[in-house]
Amino acid sequence: MSILSSLSGNAEFAAAWIGAAAILDFLDGFIARALKAYSEIGKQLDSLADVVSFGVAPGFIFYQLGAASAQSYWITVIAFFIPVFSAIRLAKFNIDTRQTDSFIGLPTPANALFVSSMVFWQTQIPIYWELLASIPLFWICFPILSAFILVAELPLLALKFKHWNWKGNQYRFVLIFSSLLCVLFFKFAGVALAIILYILLSIVQQYQAKNHI
Repeated sequence: MSILSSLSGNAEFAAAWIGAAAILDFLDGFIARALKAYSEIGKQLDSLADVVSFGVAPGFIFYQLGAASAQSYWITVIAFFIPVFSAIRLAKFNIDTRQTDSFIGLPTPANALFVSSMVFWQTQIPIYWELLASIPLFWICFPILSAFILVAELPLLALKFKHWNWKGNQYRFVLIFSSLLCVLFFKFAGVALAIILYILLSIVQQYQAKNHI
């Protein structure tokens, strides 16, 4: 539905469908465990669905945004780094035993939500959007940066609570409350700020863990 919305020129609906997919992706694990319906084929189908929802669909959104703003057609073609490296990210996740309690590289839903939030920059922070959209280098650098951070050896927080105590979950609580504030003040455009905050908090958490601070 997101891809069809992008092709129809309805970017806001395209972004909304990705948001819906992210909510369902968050819930599917709980439902599978509650119904005891988890299986190896379910794991593979989940990844295939994620490639479409959080790789191909945001790639189409970025392409459509770029086609409307960038002067060169070839600049927007690079948007499809996003689905290609999302697929690589998901394949790595499936075979990487280190990613049970944390992520290595930005999760595809987070990357997709970041891309989707750009749709709302045009109306919610138009000055900054016009500045970015007028820079051809942005349309080249963003997909490359997105591709890199998806597969980078960068440990990131997972929102998996083993208990509800502050100690041990402080970064998760800070991330959740800060993200809510970002969305409250900046609406959908605040999702991008929340993702950036997520990466920064994860880096701080890893630094403190390594140095036992």
